[in-house]
Amino acid sequence: MAIRLTKPWIPIDANALASLPGQLGVYEFSNAAGEVIFIGRADARSLFGLRSEIAAHAKTIGAARAYRLEITTAYHTRYLELLMVHRADHARLPKYNVPVPSLGRLSPGR
Repeated sequence: MAIRLTKPWIPIDANALASLPGQLGVYEFSNAAGEVIFIGRADARSLFGLRSEIAAHAKTIGAARAYRLEITTAYHTRYLELLMVHRADHARLPKYNVPVPSLGRLSPGR
């Protein structure tokens, strides 16, 4: 498995959101320019897993144009890993990831 999410971006629309799985995992949102603007997770407290988390955040983050996801039961570890990789690549976290969790440091290769 790659350390970065490499799956293709899926445009946010009603059909795509309705077909999302109700499983646990992590996801990213991108803006119109294809930049990652939010990294999220569907955890054990999520009512319908990725389906409800992605749909809810798509409504509140107006700049979100596409998403990609990864189904995993290790959602918390993977979420932190994606945040650390993003910070290592861009020297900052995605715009909409506030508040910032306590993170370690990664030095991933390209």
